Amino acid sequence: MNTAVIFVFMTVTFLTSQINCQEAILHISSASKEQEFCILYNHSWTPLPERLDATVPYPVVNLTSTMLCDPSGVSPDVVKGNAVVVMRGDCTFSQKALVAQSLGATTLLIASNITMIPPSANGSEYSKVQIPLALMRYRDFMEAQRVFGDEMQARLYAPLSSWIDGSIGVMLLISIVTVALGGYWSGACERERLNSGAEGANRDNKAESGDIALYSPFKVFIFVCLMSGMLFLMYYFYNILIYVMIAIFCIASATALFSCIDAVLEKLGCAHGNFTVFNANFSLRSLILASVCISISVVWAVYRNEDRWIWILQDLLGVAFCLYFIRTMSLSSFKICVILLTLLLVYDVFFVFITPFFTKDGVSIMVQVALGPGASEEKRRGNVVEVPAEPETPTETLPVVMRVPWFSARAQNLCGMQFSILGYGDIIVPGLLVAYCSRFDVWINSTKKIYFFSCCIAYLLGMITTFAVMLLSRMGQPALLYLVPFTLITSATVAACRGEIRQFWNGTSYEVLESSQEPLLPEARSDHPIEAEPC
Repeated sequence: MNTAVIFVFMTVTFLTSQINCQEAILHISSASKEQEFCILYNHSWTPLPERLDATVPYPVVNLTSTMLCDPSGVSPDVVKGNAVVVMRGDCTFSQKALVAQSLGATTLLIASNITMIPPSANGSEYSKVQIPLALMRYRDFMEAQRVFGDEMQARLYAPLSSWIDGSIGVMLLISIVTVALGGYWSGACERERLNSGAEGANRDNKAESGDIALYSPFKVFIFVCLMSGMLFLMYYFYNILIYVMIAIFCIASATALFSCIDAVLEKLGCAHGNFTVFNANFSLRSLILASVCISISVVWAVYRNEDRWIWILQDLLGVAFCLYFIRTMSLSSFKICVILLTLLLVYDVFFVFITPFFTKDGVSIMVQVALGPGASEEKRRGNVVEVPAEPETPTETLPVVMRVPWFSARAQNLCGMQFSILGYGDIIVPGLLVAYCSRFDVWINSTKKIYFFSCCIAYLLGMITTFAVMLLSRMGQPALLYLVPFTLITSATVAACRGEIRQFWNGTSYEVLESSQEPLLPEARSDHPIEAEPC
């Protein structure tokens, strides 16, 4: 089960949302009520105030019975000084705007019952239109009429969207805490294993029950090849395999959440409450905990497409999954860490930057698998905002990312929840190196945990660099491009400074060759820790 999870879930890299400047807010109010709706506008055509208190309210006139492609049949007395709502179609946005402007309208709202994109026109037409112009969903206007009746006041404004959103800080906190806890857990388990005298039993390189150990470069290569094959399968058979992925995620995340919480309860000394039924032993604590974890996983599966709150459960399950993965999968040496992280970095760069040259639509395999085949090319590239006019059937996406909604982007969230996202792989892959450093601190009996803390700091700096480049370039970044060099170089530098580079490179004394089962290290470590030289 663990091996299957590895091949399935380490396939998506860091792809974060971009800040858009094409959404705005329509504020509808009456004497006692107010409500806000999503609108799309062209900021180079229709400049809008940034704050609600800087706007002027105008009465709303319902002209959705006409397209307003010409002034015939419309009385200027009805339109003058009001915000006019007309239907989309039959003529260009600029033609509608010029007609409304000639009739004395102060604002033009175009109701759309098809997918909306920001209105545009020829550059020469921009200067002719002097009134605000925006698109809104027809169903939103119907909702406003139901709530407010004919006594509506409309105000349009476009609050600024900061490049730096609070969701980035939350994402940074989630990633560093998960990596640090996973590394600490791995080191604590290694210390417990050594203290219990299990090292001698593991001389044949058999890990603890349920654990996965990578100790051979050949196995690492096969592991990465299987991941690549899984990504290709997802690309060609997405509509089928996505449901297999969802099922595996439910099982794996529930198991991981159970293991994480059970470890905490064990540390706190909570009683198991053992009892016997028909000569079979049961633990009351385990039964209750399993029921809770399975319930959380099932709730996520049922409501996985509910953006407003389900991201909390997905992040909870994701954190547990990453922690359990880092704890369960162990790398035997820094040599294996270098090989694995380097191959995964090449894998990441290849599938993000190289595959667009080979795909028929020019979209990378990684991006298409991450966003799903239903996302348009322009939407994938972040160049165009598209807002569906009617509720659509949600597109299934891979549950392999942490998601945190934008906090400050009110207009964007009205049009559809916007998220900062971080792939599980950008936590797990460097986390495996952090876990190795934590275990090496145990092997050399380092009370200051110098390797563990230095690798965690390097990971934090790598994540900060990733977010900084993303914000400056306004483009999503493959995080491993920065995390792998930061963590590998820092760990190697610490080992060289302390004069332990040979031990750090070769790792544990029970690393073996598959062919001969002989120790790779001639100076096989005894039960005593390696003598560390002071830095």
